[in-house]
Amino acid sequence: MNNKPLIAFALAVAALLSLAHYAPARAQKWELVWRDEFGGAKGAAADEKKWAHETGGAGWGNRELEYYTGGAANAQLDGKGSLVIKAAALTPPGGFECWYGPCRYTSARLVTKEKFAQVFGRFEARIRVPRGQGVWPAFWLLGADIDKVGWPRCGEIDVMENIGREPSFVHGTMHGPGYSGAGGIGAPYTLPAGKLFADDFHTFAVEWEPNAVRWYVDGALYETRTPADLPAGSKWVFDHPFFIILNLAVGGAWPGDPDPATAFPQTMLVDYVRVYRRSTPSSRARNSGAAARLSAFSSSPEADQNCAGDVLELRKLRGPSITQPHA
Repeated sequence: MNNKPLIAFALAVAALLSLAHYAPARAQKWELVWRDEFGGAKGAAADEKKWAHETGGAGWGNRELEYYTGGAANAQLDGKGSLVIKAAALTPPGGFECWYGPCRYTSARLVTKEKFAQVFGRFEARIRVPRGQGVWPAFWLLGADIDKVGWPRCGEIDVMENIGREPSFVHGTMHGPGYSGAGGIGAPYTLPAGKLFADDFHTFAVEWEPNAVRWYVDGALYETRTPADLPAGSKWVFDHPFFIILNLAVGGAWPGDPDPATAFPQTMLVDYVRVYRRSTPSSRARNSGAAARLSAFSSSPEADQNCAGDVLELRKLRGPSITQPHA
């Protein structure tokens, strides 16, 4: 039996692992730079120093059915350390005008636009999503230059989207010129054993570096995208500050309308939002040819905070579009 091809493959893998590990784990340290833990009195609005409300019922480019309100009407603290974003049905419809007539639903959309934006880093939130056909919670990032260059040239990174008809799935997607809307580049993550995202809190994160974006659910890496994934001739626009968005949409071209089985109100609970940056350069940034393609190593804030030494964790090698259930 000729073992030369197998030996050559093993040597190649060893060389890549060695290159990715060239920088010591201790160099990969995260620094917390922005956070909201949503502490405060029950019924209070979100911190206006950190969040603004985007309001209206024009459909938001997706034929959504809700009217986004301001203040604490549809987004308030629960007094237990979470933000509650509530989608409510208006029966009978009225009080607000939407693109289709009197609005049938209200909800909220909170943004850090003109209050906080960052280029690169780890953006993380712990969220319990709602349930039911037609609900569409999301945690995402949008280029801070949107008012100047428009969408999708500003870029968009969807850290987490869930649609009610897929209760065990979330989606991580990027959008830019030539790869937007239905042509966005992304992948789903599936909970194991038929578990449902609405049954508990889960942690959703991206780690964003100059030439790579990685998506995580509950600490498990499930997707990596680099400029090599873009359509030919498309531009990588993830090189400038982005701001944060939390919203709970109702209806739309992708999730479809609620059906009679969807009970309202529905709530999206946000335990925290945290943003980190690397206090020292990443080995991935220096060795992007190996590390970004392997997608095998991650240094998480959880490991940095909870372990005596920094931990460089070896995960399963996987392709960028294959889901990987968390342990």
